[in-house]
Amino acid sequence: MYKIICYLGILSFMLAACQDKKSGNSYQGRESIGKNSALSQDVFLPEENNYELFWEDNFEGETLDTSKWRMRGIGARRIGFNDPSMIKVENGNLLLMYDIKADSILAGAVGTGETFLTTYGYFECRAELQKGIGPWAAFWMQSPFISKGEDPGKFGTEIDIFEYFKELGENHLTHCLHWAYGPNQKTSGRMDSDLDNLSKGFHTFALEWTPEKYVFYIDGLKFHEQKQGLSHVDEYMILSMEIPSKLEGIKNACAPDTFKVDYVKVYKKKE
Repeated sequence: MYKIICYLGILSFMLAACQDKKSGNSYQGRESIGKNSALSQDVFLPEENNYELFWEDNFEGETLDTSKWRMRGIGARRIGFNDPSMIKVENGNLLLMYDIKADSILAGAVGTGETFLTTYGYFECRAELQKGIGPWAAFWMQSPFISKGEDPGKFGTEIDIFEYFKELGENHLTHCLHWAYGPNQKTSGRMDSDLDNLSKGFHTFALEWTPEKYVFYIDGLKFHEQKQGLSHVDEYMILSMEIPSKLEGIKNACAPDTFKVDYVKVYKKKE
């Protein structure tokens, strides 16, 4: 059994379940865009910008499609563990969960590191974010060589397409770039985005990665453009429910909690 040392008082507080308030909102992503901090109010559609669908998973069936995804990092992760029981496919969605069972803090993550790596494209997921503070949902990309050298063009960049830290606000999420893993690690710094009703229903989160830039989108709106840390090597996708590094970070968390993904799609420029 996985074990960690916890203060009983903190654990009893953390074990309180968070009510999952299902919104009656019919929000389906791009159909209704509220007040936001986007750079442009023009909705980007990949099919209308010389992109064509190249890879997708709609999470049909009852199990994870292991020809596309593998469970990621099973075992110790910060103050908890990535555990297979925290990964489910049901009702057309991938569920990446966070929970506390007995004396173990558990979460789930999947990645395409063994199945699908590529360079450049438009990468999009449609998802409903976690409800609570503490653990956070993330959609990101990584190179298998990122710790081998400091040139992002040759060794790759961690591209955080989004991370949702609800303690920063229920309508607020972040994006970031990291490269040169090691003592000289570099970062773009946090890029913040705000969108009304982000915490309610499903939204789309996307990255356009070209040889010249990264562009970050929410519901088809362009929120950030970045030219630092450009990777020119194959990278893989990761979907994860992340656990903080200190117990204090989950004192107000909801257990159980879920990051729900409807689909992931990858588009490539037409030849």
